[in-house]
Amino acid sequence: MPVAIGQTAPDFALKTKTAEGASTITLSDYRGKNVVLLFFPMAFTGVCTNELCSVSGGLELYSSLNAQVFGISVDSPFTLEVFAQKNNIAFPLLSDFNKEASKSYDALYGNFVPGVWDLQGVSKRSAFVVDTQGVIRYAEVLDNAGELPNFSKIEETLKSLS
Repeated sequence: MPVAIGQTAPDFALKTKTAEGASTITLSDYRGKNVVLLFFPMAFTGVCTNELCSVSGGLELYSSLNAQVFGISVDSPFTLEVFAQKNNIAFPLLSDFNKEASKSYDALYGNFVPGVWDLQGVSKRSAFVVDTQGVIRYAEVLDNAGELPNFSKIEETLKSLS
């Protein structure tokens, strides 16, 4: 069932890996702060790299709006660590390797790039804004992995929460 604006955001506990080691991040740990969740299909692909690098380059905007950004994919924590390092991504990338968060946000392809890759269980490119109380204020789930979320609307939503 798709998540809807106005409902409590599904909590998650996802792994991240950096040079300092592995850690677990939960959404509920960020109550009191706005959170932008960016689900993306796969590390090291063109559109995903462009999206995350662009967001990383504009992190000061998100910080000024009391927002923490997280990237989420079904890639392993080790893959995401290398991806972040190679591309200077300055926000945490979380591994949803078990696909639990992607399922709970209804952001999972049944078949990714049918007839070409036919990969089962890849995160859909999606964006969610969760407010300081844990309520979803913006939700966008894209069926076409070549499209990007509407970052103007994400920014507008965050500004309305300030």
